[in-house]
Amino acid sequence: MYVSRATKNLDDKKSSYKNRVKKISRRHKTIKEIIINMAIMTKANTLIEALPYIRRFNGATIIVKYGGSAMLDAQLKMNVIKDVALLKLVGMRPIIVHGGGKEISKWVKLSGKEPEFYNGLRVTDKETMNIAEMVLNKVNKELVGLMQKMGVNAVGLCGKDGNMIRVNKKMPDGKDIGFVGEVASVNTDLLNTLMDNDFIPVIAPIGLDDEFNAYNINADDAACGVAKAMDAEKLVFLTDIEGVFIDPANKKTLISEMDIKTAKEFIENGVVGGGMLPKLNNCIDAIEQGVSRVHILDGRVAHCLLLEFFTEKGIQHSLLWSIFHQFHLNFINVRSAYTSEIYEQLTKIFSQNQALKNSDSIYSSKNAGHS
Repeated sequence: MYVSRATKNLDDKKSSYKNRVKKISRRHKTIKEIIINMAIMTKANTLIEALPYIRRFNGATIIVKYGGSAMLDAQLKMNVIKDVALLKLVGMRPIIVHGGGKEISKWVKLSGKEPEFYNGLRVTDKETMNIAEMVLNKVNKELVGLMQKMGVNAVGLCGKDGNMIRVNKKMPDGKDIGFVGEVASVNTDLLNTLMDNDFIPVIAPIGLDDEFNAYNINADDAACGVAKAMDAEKLVFLTDIEGVFIDPANKKTLISEMDIKTAKEFIENGVVGGGMLPKLNNCIDAIEQGVSRVHILDGRVAHCLLLEFFTEKGIQHSLLWSIFHQFHLNFINVRSAYTSEIYEQLTKIFSQNQALKNSDSIYSSKNAGHS
């Protein structure tokens, strides 16, 4: 009897344990379902949030100046390419203007020379100019290849092609620093032809003078010149810095937005200096020449372009035509956790639209052949 009672108690304990396991499993299943549902709703809400901005900027010309760490880190590079591809798929008209300064310096050193700069501009003799053209062409074609990998057609160009960018010799403080040019004019015929035929232009910053000599152009200056000539809706600088600070030692003094008047005051009072100074001058110049909005984004943050263009916080920073701004890093960090998900969801939707568009084009071509 004692053995029987002990066996019964053991069975009861086993039964109780199994019941507890079942309750815990049901509870975990419920929590998992809640998490999954929340994730689904987050994706849906993100798409809904993006739609007004997609509609607003449909057909808008967007100039992206691409450089800095985003060109050196493979993952950041892929993120930028994905972002630009998505801008194209949702109906915008992006143009990439890229730099390549660090890569040029690397090859100048390999040639036995030491890179030389004056006021932030590369001193460019004939040999350095040849190296710059070689390196920029290599970088250009790599970017085109990555864009093609994303399923979007792109064409690599420099300012020589189609007589696109004409330059004057740049003489900072009256000093001759060689084949360094400042943009004199931009012929947009080739760019418009390519974009009208569904290509993304990828531009290396090389131009021609009146005697058709090749000149190296600062990529920021080239992007600004293209943006003005194309009457762009947005000009975006991807940089290695978080933005403009009133006090560089205090991260809390980051300025999210400012108008032209404030920007000029900052320059006059010496608040802005270093590499940000020419960028800020380019921002002012672009706005005064008709570009609607200029953005300075931290290119080290994954998918900063998507966050800027497709979220409410980003659009609030560009309500006024006279504003340029730095997208606030804290906000980016919060949103970047699911930005890749945004990309995947939006790409699926608009790839379907692109496929339909392509099939319509094929059908139209066939009909044209019979007419």
